[in-house]
Amino acid sequence: MTTRRALSNARWDRIRRLGADLDSAVHLDLVFQRVRVEHAMIANKDGGASPSLAESSFDRLPNGRAVAAAEGHEEALERARDWLLARQQADGHWVGELEGDTILESEYVLLLTFLGREHEEVCKRCARYMLERQLPEGGWSIYPGGPVEISASVKAYFVLKLLGHKADEPMMVKAREAILALGGAANCNSFTRFYLALLGQISYDDCPIVPPELVQIPSWFGFSLSAMSAWTRPIVVPLSIVSHFKPVRRIEPERGIDELFIDGSRRRPKSNEPLFSWARFFLAADRCAKWADRLLPSALRQRGVKAAHRWMLERFEDSDGLGAIFPPMIYTIVALKCLGYEDDSPTMEWAWRHLNDLIIREGDTVRLQPCVSPVWDTAIATIALSDAMDRAEHPALEKAAEWLLDKELRRGGDWQVRRPNLEPSGWHFQYANGFYPDIDDSAMVLMAILRSSEAGGDRVAETLKRAVNWILGMQSRDGGWAAFDVDITNEVLTKVPFADHNAMLDPSCADITARIIEMLGTIGHKADHPAIARGLEHLWKTQEPEGCWYGRWGVNYIYGTWQVLQGLKSIDFSMDAPALVKAADWLESVQQSCGGWGETCASYDDPSLKGTGTPTASQTAWAVLGLIAAGRAGGEAVARGIRYLVETQAEDGSWNDEVYTGTGFPKVFYMKYHLYQIYFPIMAIARYAKAVSGERELVS
Repeated sequence: MTTRRALSNARWDRIRRLGADLDSAVHLDLVFQRVRVEHAMIANKDGGASPSLAESSFDRLPNGRAVAAAEGHEEALERARDWLLARQQADGHWVGELEGDTILESEYVLLLTFLGREHEEVCKRCARYMLERQLPEGGWSIYPGGPVEISASVKAYFVLKLLGHKADEPMMVKAREAILALGGAANCNSFTRFYLALLGQISYDDCPIVPPELVQIPSWFGFSLSAMSAWTRPIVVPLSIVSHFKPVRRIEPERGIDELFIDGSRRRPKSNEPLFSWARFFLAADRCAKWADRLLPSALRQRGVKAAHRWMLERFEDSDGLGAIFPPMIYTIVALKCLGYEDDSPTMEWAWRHLNDLIIREGDTVRLQPCVSPVWDTAIATIALSDAMDRAEHPALEKAAEWLLDKELRRGGDWQVRRPNLEPSGWHFQYANGFYPDIDDSAMVLMAILRSSEAGGDRVAETLKRAVNWILGMQSRDGGWAAFDVDITNEVLTKVPFADHNAMLDPSCADITARIIEMLGTIGHKADHPAIARGLEHLWKTQEPEGCWYGRWGVNYIYGTWQVLQGLKSIDFSMDAPALVKAADWLESVQQSCGGWGETCASYDDPSLKGTGTPTASQTAWAVLGLIAAGRAGGEAVARGIRYLVETQAEDGSWNDEVYTGTGFPKVFYMKYHLYQIYFPIMAIARYAKAVSGERELVS
């Protein structure tokens, strides 16, 4: 233990010296736009103790009687650690399955049907998987335990009919009844409507128009493409080409879904928005654009189509598919068909290869992933194993760090529209997504590579300077950090007719802001650092009345609250501050009788469900980590949480979360990261073991 502590001290001393050197490399005039930050900003809103006086609280025990340590946690940690080590790839990275709902399989089959390929075996296998996911009440949900969702259900029903299932089959009858009870297919979202139009079930007049001229709008304009989120842009551009050409494959009426439209109406229900509102304005603009589209010669719009085509081709470079996520990959193939690309052209083959890389075959079924997460998984696995291991020089950690270092992006991307003078750096989520480094991944990767034995070397030092400079430069006006961009917050854009995927914007959020603070604390910065001070102000403004924080990228308030507590612990902020005591108290208040924690995706729709739901290993680990950061490692709540993890662990060292704990687009798309249920419990148990053993060198 003494040797381990000495190694840890030396390594973290090197890291913090690097952090101290960063101030000379970071251009604060760019980051803060020459706004003076007053020292008063670092005070927390509830009058907590000054951070400079805060003391380490990772292993602080609560007042009162001692609580017995959770038995069996050392053995559980060893089993889980070995499970994760055994799944490291040969080149040093990890990648777990990323599971979504059945819209992935249904949209894949609808694409193949548009191309006349619905008789292929892969479609039948997708259908088998979708039937396994059908709810007893007949429809399909977008997360386990969720209610019937109209768009997912319409697409699944349509796929089954296309593949030969009859409308009078019992499971089809139940599905149809569930869909009609929700208002029928006319109530589908905009993106589902485009699939229906592709196969002749509705007219393109019943879809919102997406003009390719969007690409030509100057970036300074509030309604430009660059004002939309990083994940929306690669969806909208190929979709605009589809919207322009309006391709249709007519199918036999008996394979259609006329029966899903109440009274035969294909139009969406009338808007209940006020007459004088942005939503009404955009609906009027949509009608005008459709009128112009019918009357203007097609040649006049070719400049817009060419601009959209060029935009797509440019972003194919250094990418595993456009945007490296499922929706634009699908639209890319349809757009390329519209533009006349042959099936055997290199560009079309590239598009299909990356889409098909998302396929997982198991037994007689096929399912698809929304994307892959190797950078994210590798960073978190590295941190977790570093917590669980005796030495930073372990070959697994060294290989992981090398792999991550090689993934740093040194090219420009869409983010440069708002930060043109910032030196490129950062990391993406997938294997390759060159135009879209994300801030959350970048912070997590930095914390991971700083766990390696090379943390004090020249390569890491240079990488650290670039990456921290880039992250600081991506701080938003409100003091927080978003996922990919800066100040993508024009709420008016949420009112455009094709914005019902609930993800047009990329605002600052508490979980990412706290992660950046955690990273800055890892390299030795404290609450008086100007960027951290502004980040703290954002956190105080976004705390919920109960004391918790909203989780944008994980479900939900448990995720957000854990990350804030862990982030502030990293800068030695006083955990006696009333706001943080309230946060820790909230975590304890939502612990379940089994000792675990769980929260349903439904808490995004109904905030009264905060902190309630089926307990999971990942959410239990988040809560335990939050309470350890808050100085409650020796408390009963943490001990019960650790016991829950020990008792629910499988013999092979793994856990299995039955519900989704990852968030894509709140209220619209959720995910299960299959490694969340492994590396977060490892992290929680390892930090608990260190805390109760009395070791005070634990670094969050």
